[in-house]
Amino acid sequence: QVQLVESGGGLVQPGGSLRLSCAVSGLTSSAALMAWHRQGPGNEREVVAQIHGDSANYAASVKGRFTISRDNAKNTVYLQMNSLKPEDTGVYYCSAWLTPDRDFWGQGTQVTVSS
Repeated sequence: QVQLVESGGGLVQPGGSLRLSCAVSGLTSSAALMAWHRQGPGNEREVVAQIHGDSANYAASVKGRFTISRDNAKNTVYLQMNSLKPEDTGVYYCSAWLTPDRDFWGQGTQVTVSS
């Protein structure tokens, strides 16, 4: 059974940092396209960062502030978020994509950026 469990969300002031973790079980995360998505209040879900092999891509809104990385030994993917802004507020989801019918998601973790 594949499980993705996100952690690390919380309340942070503008300009602050958070590191999200996505612990993966039931598949080898290094074999998958791993991604972080977010859904802000009243917004559609969007991809903020993805990693496959050594290649990472970012949404324009987070480029230079967020970094996606992985620890293959721990089968965990991270999202380091710096210089956080109120518009970064939302539920952050981790996903693992292998094939169109093997696409797995975590339950999400709330990030709130507010003073």
